[in-house]
Amino acid sequence: MGTVVAVCTSPEKHTPKQNIGRAELIKGWGLAEDAHAGSEREVSLLSLEGIERMKEVLPELQPGDFAENLTVSGLDWESLRIGSRIAVGEGPLLEVTQIGKRCHRKCDIYRKTGSCIMPTEGIFARILEGGTVQAGDPIRILEEDADRFTSTIPNLPKR
Repeated sequence: MGTVVAVCTSPEKHTPKQNIGRAELIKGWGLAEDAHAGSEREVSLLSLEGIERMKEVLPELQPGDFAENLTVSGLDWESLRIGSRIAVGEGPLLEVTQIGKRCHRKCDIYRKTGSCIMPTEGIFARILEGGTVQAGDPIRILEEDADRFTSTIPNLPKR
């Protein structure tokens, strides 16, 4: 089991997100008031541990700087597969649809450090059951079902 550390949104795409602490996850849509809501990647997750590794090179990094919606600590990221279901807090239920992403344009973090963790470590999910998510909520993987979906990125290996 892990913990939601930050809940982040931004009004525009291709910009860092701000930690607002609490928001609504809307079934079939995404995080309320986030620029990425309504896309096939309804909600994005990234580990705090990954951000901490990147802070060794760029110390000012904060949750949301990689444009993730949920920054999470303590979740077993290696066990996540396409189709894995994730329970968040008291109600929201997510289903992993994509692991990693193709980076079409290099972000500021990449330009400053020469690397970015979102293309390899970012998790994208659809919202099966909506509800409120806030910093401090528990987050846990409910089931493994790696064969339910395939990645939306060609040549992306399944974990």
